[in-house]
Amino acid sequence: MKRYAGITAISRFLPETKLTNIELSEIFPEWSAEKIYEKTGILERRIAAENTMASDLATQAAVKLFGGTGISPDSVDFLLFCTQTPDYLLPSSSCLIHQRLALRSDCGALDVNMGCSGFVYSLSVAVSMIESGMVQRVLVLCADTYSKLIQPGDRSVMPLFGDAGAAVMVELVESEKPRIHGFAFGTDGNGAKNLIVHHSACKKEYSEKSVFRDNSGEYRSAEYLYMDGPEILQFTLQKVPVLCQTILEKSQLDLDAIDLVVLHQANRFLLDALRKKLKVKQEKFAIELELTGNTVSCTIPLALIECIRKGSLKPGMTSMLAGFGVGYSWAGCVIHSGEIHAFI
Repeated sequence: MKRYAGITAISRFLPETKLTNIELSEIFPEWSAEKIYEKTGILERRIAAENTMASDLATQAAVKLFGGTGISPDSVDFLLFCTQTPDYLLPSSSCLIHQRLALRSDCGALDVNMGCSGFVYSLSVAVSMIESGMVQRVLVLCADTYSKLIQPGDRSVMPLFGDAGAAVMVELVESEKPRIHGFAFGTDGNGAKNLIVHHSACKKEYSEKSVFRDNSGEYRSAEYLYMDGPEILQFTLQKVPVLCQTILEKSQLDLDAIDLVVLHQANRFLLDALRKKLKVKQEKFAIELELTGNTVSCTIPLALIECIRKGSLKPGMTSMLAGFGVGYSWAGCVIHSGEIHAFI
């Protein structure tokens, strides 16, 4: 047996408050609840309370994972926390979570400031650390609260995004072949302006209360999320098929060998377009965002949980994962599933 990393458990934590399509249709009278679902594939999304941070959602997901598996926090060698909505610019939120979970003092903690591709990026770091011999068990946490970044009444993003936390245990497993491999990555900073919060850190491109005019002619506050939907769509349809082909080549697999394709769950329209472009059968393609919406870094873990729960992902199956979005950034890999315990 060689030294390989595998995913052994996944959990999630969702805020209690729901924002339904009926409630959205009251905010946007020109859109019915049915039309919102038709455009997005989303029925409802969870919204974190004002005093609930991404670190809180991640911590609760981790607590659920420890409780369900019986794994001791003392056995975790490294903590990775993927978020774009940290509690503070400094200190890093991973240090705060480390303290709340009472992890060992010799357990490392690191923030990964990535969005929709962030889970795969974090997974690649965990796999590299384990297979290089540095550590044996890595707790990968993802959480985002994009609802706190959305301008009230912004119909371009409010129907899409929801808040969530996810915890994934990646650890040394007994295996004759790699469990997680074929990593492929990509970056194009030219797309940074198309998904951005201008006034959100140290660069004061606009003052906090400034407004700017977007490409559609709408005026927006610089302290909230701006997304150029058509540009994001074009980027995705161009880059994701190439990414998936690269993953297959690096894995020395063809598409017929993939049992399940799990992409970043952006919205149903985009996922349907990608499925057709990739020529993947519906039964092999995960669409799991009806009750959560686009949860940014959490979408792939949440989709995996639903696929395990529904039986569409079983031990011995081969899955292709791919995340893409803000940055622009994209990343993907192949997973050969062992026994993965899922907790909702």
